[in-house]
Amino acid sequence: MARFVRRDTRTTGQMPGIPIYVGPPKQAAVTMSVFAYNEDWLDHSKAASVTECCAEREPGTVAWINIDGVHEVDLIQSIGSHFKLHPLAVEDIAHTGQRPKADDYDDHVFIVLRMLRWDDQALQVIDEQVSIALGSTWVISFQETYGDVFDPVRERLQTSRGRIRKAGADYLAYALIDAIVDHYFSILEILGDRIESLSEEMTENPRREDLGAIRHLKRELLFMRKSVWPLREVLGTLQRDASPLLQPATLPYLRDVYDHTIQIIDTVETFRDMVSGLMDVYLSTISNRMNEVMKVLTIIATIFIPLSFVAGLYGMNFVFMPELQWRYGYFAALGLMALIGGGMLLFFKRKKWL
Repeated sequence: MARFVRRDTRTTGQMPGIPIYVGPPKQAAVTMSVFAYNEDWLDHSKAASVTECCAEREPGTVAWINIDGVHEVDLIQSIGSHFKLHPLAVEDIAHTGQRPKADDYDDHVFIVLRMLRWDDQALQVIDEQVSIALGSTWVISFQETYGDVFDPVRERLQTSRGRIRKAGADYLAYALIDAIVDHYFSILEILGDRIESLSEEMTENPRREDLGAIRHLKRELLFMRKSVWPLREVLGTLQRDASPLLQPATLPYLRDVYDHTIQIIDTVETFRDMVSGLMDVYLSTISNRMNEVMKVLTIIATIFIPLSFVAGLYGMNFVFMPELQWRYGYFAALGLMALIGGGMLLFFKRKKWL
């Protein structure tokens, strides 16, 4: 449940706009990196202080400031003050349980997304909040921890591949959003493989452990749906209420990301139906197996009912029973029972009960 809801009672009753870190305890230091570039020039550096991040740059230069760690509230507030971020945006950066959303504050746009990754050891989807602030010549991304899915964007910046170095800050913000959304497909591929593998195992040999695996997949898909579903609203808002900071040339790219989001949502819903179907397959397979067992036991019991009758009839201790003194009575009784059993097996086979 901790992955679905993050609460912190310290925020209760606080004045709006006061940043208070809400999230897992962090010990690592906050790291900052800066990409400053234009069409002909690029500078990539690690920043040791807020002053280095906020240094003045030449006109026509776009700056991407990436901050790993939002638990040092004073640092986040200092950056927010320099770039004149809205107090509510600064508060949302520190509160890591935000739902994906987009807010237009006139001179900057604030976007909250959920960045998902697959943990191979825990076999589950892990997420972190990514906050993106877009200005006229700068983009600031705030992440909870070090490590992200933005390496393709960095590579495109360094190699000047595509139009990213030729476009403005709005296109860079689109590229970051697109990188997050594209990584959802990688997670869906992993979940799809696990669903297919589990389906094959259950068809051949359903086990009690499969029930736990089905519940685990349902939780992961529900968690992913919770993270992805609001993203459609975010991208729709960015397109409908187009901020002056978003150039008309960038809007078609946002529509493309919107289409990808719809595709992801449809895939998640399909996978959820498939996992629910796996539960039905598991229950049906177990029920069929139980029916086969009961069928065999019933046939055995049915065959032995007349045999028990014959054995019980001739096991009575009456003195005057005609067959008791007969020399071949025992063998005749065994033959009669064999004839009855064989006849019943033949009857069941003709009825296709066997």
